[in-house]
Amino acid sequence: MEKRGLREMRVLENLKNMVHETNEHTLPKCGETMQDNLSQVLQRLQAANDSVCRLQQKEQERKKIHNDHLIASKKQHLLQWEDFMKEQPNKRAEVDEEHRKAMERLKEQYAEMEKDLAKFSAF
Repeated sequence: MEKRGLREMRVLENLKNMVHETNEHTLPKCGETMQDNLSQVLQRLQAANDSVCRLQQKEQERKKIHNDHLIASKKQHLLQWEDFMKEQPNKRAEVDEEHRKAMERLKEQYAEMEKDLAKFSAF
């Protein structure tokens, strides 16, 4: 019975030593390792986050430049269209004047032709 008691005492002593070793050395070492690894992970995450932020900023700038270009292009097209439409009455007047002059010339030509015909038919 006494041997069994000594064995149990040795087992308990070993357990006590293991718990002490774990508390004094293993747990602090694990904590340090974990803290180092977490610090590295946080640094990498921060670097990745910074990269993503830069990419987003570049994309926003690109979109703004593109939108500004589209707006400027649209304004330019509107101004060109307005100029074109303002010019239309003048163009129409020019065409009408050319048509009127052409009609005058044709009338004169036909009048001359009628005179010539009248001369020939008088004979």
